[in-house]
Amino acid sequence: MYFRQLLSGRDFAVGDPVATQMVNFSYLIGDKAEREAVVVDPAYAPGDIIDILAADDMRLTGVLVTHHHPDHVGGSMLGFDLVGVAELLATNPVPVHVNRAEVEWVRRTTGLSATDLTAHDHDDEITVGDVPIRLLHTPGHTPGSQCFLVDGKLVAGDTLFLQGCGRTDFPGGDPDALFRSLQQLAALTGDPIVHPGHLYSAEPKAALSEVRRTNPVFRAQSAAQFRAMFT
Repeated sequence: MYFRQLLSGRDFAVGDPVATQMVNFSYLIGDKAEREAVVVDPAYAPGDIIDILAADDMRLTGVLVTHHHPDHVGGSMLGFDLVGVAELLATNPVPVHVNRAEVEWVRRTTGLSATDLTAHDHDDEITVGDVPIRLLHTPGHTPGSQCFLVDGKLVAGDTLFLQGCGRTDFPGGDPDALFRSLQQLAALTGDPIVHPGHLYSAEPKAALSEVRRTNPVFRAQSAAQFRAMFT
């Protein structure tokens, strides 16, 4: 498997002050034998990400979207106007995989049409070459937030960070749904390595067992406790 974790402002969008401040992660996931890859959340400088793929002799075959916020997919919302998926598709027309509950949100944020987006349900699977990627619907930060499970790695977007979790005070946020989503992720077997959507901790990744042990979001035993602690 081909897998790269890319940090905005360091690995791509170098010199962009917003990208540097927001410390977003984008991910490249693919099949080295088939030379095919998808990109997760290509905001700020999609051309840079395409150049990284080309340098690795890989070909882009799709986009995976964790959620609709413009620091992950580009577009306009809450005063932000960022480059992202729409600009990527202008030169690389590939499928954009989103959760069904996020289609309208992604469309409004990015300006893409519904026909540009491929809608998925919880536990759908896509393949890149011969590499399967499992799509997990994890609402709460947004209605259609999703995480990706691939080869012992959990690409968690803004649902789960190594310390903390996504906010629920943006439009579409739901703390009760986020509590349930975090419990769903905590129950995953195999102790996958958590790869978050932002570098909000000293380390860029950690085993799920370690995140469960140290992340305070897992101390809540009920949705009511979660609301009291984090909203």
